[in-house]
Amino acid sequence: MGAAGKDGTQTGTEVDGPGQDAVAQILAGQEGIAGSRDELYKDLHRHPELGNQEDRTAAKAAGLLQEFGYEVHQKVGSTGVVGILRNGEGPTVLMRADMDALPVAEDTGLPYASKVTADDAGEEVPVAHACGHDVHVACLLGAARLLAESKSAWTGTFIALFQPAEELADGARRMIEGGLAGMIPKPDVALAQHVLAFPSGHLGTRPGAFLSSADSMRITVFGRGSHGSMPQLSVDPVLLAASIALRLQTVVSREVTPGVFAVLTIGRLSAGTKSNIIADRAVLELNIRTFDNDTRKLVLDAIRRIVSGECSAAGSPKDPDFELYDHYQLTTNDPDVTARVDKAFRSHFGKKATTLDRQSASEDFSEIPDSLGIPYTYWGLGGIDPALYAKAEAAGTVSSDIPANHSPHFAPVITPTLQTGTAAIVVAALVWLKPNA
Repeated sequence: MGAAGKDGTQTGTEVDGPGQDAVAQILAGQEGIAGSRDELYKDLHRHPELGNQEDRTAAKAAGLLQEFGYEVHQKVGSTGVVGILRNGEGPTVLMRADMDALPVAEDTGLPYASKVTADDAGEEVPVAHACGHDVHVACLLGAARLLAESKSAWTGTFIALFQPAEELADGARRMIEGGLAGMIPKPDVALAQHVLAFPSGHLGTRPGAFLSSADSMRITVFGRGSHGSMPQLSVDPVLLAASIALRLQTVVSREVTPGVFAVLTIGRLSAGTKSNIIADRAVLELNIRTFDNDTRKLVLDAIRRIVSGECSAAGSPKDPDFELYDHYQLTTNDPDVTARVDKAFRSHFGKKATTLDRQSASEDFSEIPDSLGIPYTYWGLGGIDPALYAKAEAAGTVSSDIPANHSPHFAPVITPTLQTGTAAIVVAALVWLKPNA
């Protein structure tokens, strides 16, 4: 194992066979692009955009790809961007980055913090890159530039795909429906990464189920409205919804096999307009996370059974209404692809490359490779100041002191997060792209 480089990577090691010389040649350009890439990241962070509204981000990505010499397709689906760099015979690698931000008010205190607001379904909301998608965009553009500037080191085709609306669960689908398959050569493999709340400079993946499936469900239960002083004339939907909320907490604890992962969260419960009016309906919004389809079906069936039973017991005048929406399918890493990337990461990054635990978060990335009929792997990238994380870990306060994704305080450190994320893309891509002799 060679000596550690400036970003904590290892040098003079082998990446999944003969390709290390090509990796080293390409990554030698990291220092030269760091300044512009880091400034691009700050710019993206300062100007976040909600899903399917990423016009400025998409224009930045498309413009830079064109400067780098890529064939560029814009407005794929909604605001999606695809760049294709053909460099002779060889395999084709697709690398995806998501672009959208969240309706969150940033509270990081950074000099480049977002102060942006935007229209979200008719409501003006604050917007921030509280999930780190700006990291993904900056790293992919950095890697795309390095590959374009080092074409003598490799052969094949590299596809840089910038996806909208991951947070809305429809960005990947929109790109597929927008004709993605017809505008790119069929890839041999698809890759993606996500910055997470563990030490910057570290990264890792795992074979099989990596990110959970997720379903959102909106349930409307019906009562009979009345004056607040005459509850005997009503079927109170608030009481009904409260009973349902309590009973649903037994699904995971009493119906799912102990040790099998499942999460059932009630994120919204609403009814009525005034204190002295008993409403005629209530709405519950649920979120369900699972790692296998059998458990998913068990939980969804249990929800419908419990809600219907409680409505019947309350004398509800109408059957409940169930609306399933925002479905994220399982992210299941291909074992062979993951083993090859994991080997390359461990060879290049040394002990900073690990096997991560399964993540309860969810993604729509897998819809793209699944629609193309190709294998994929998805890895996690650390974004937290290592010293800060170590201090919290020693004190046992990681959960309270380290902001996770979607927190208004979440802000990955630029160094070495961007260096590591850029290098990871190159290292993984070069497992397939052929090194020139």
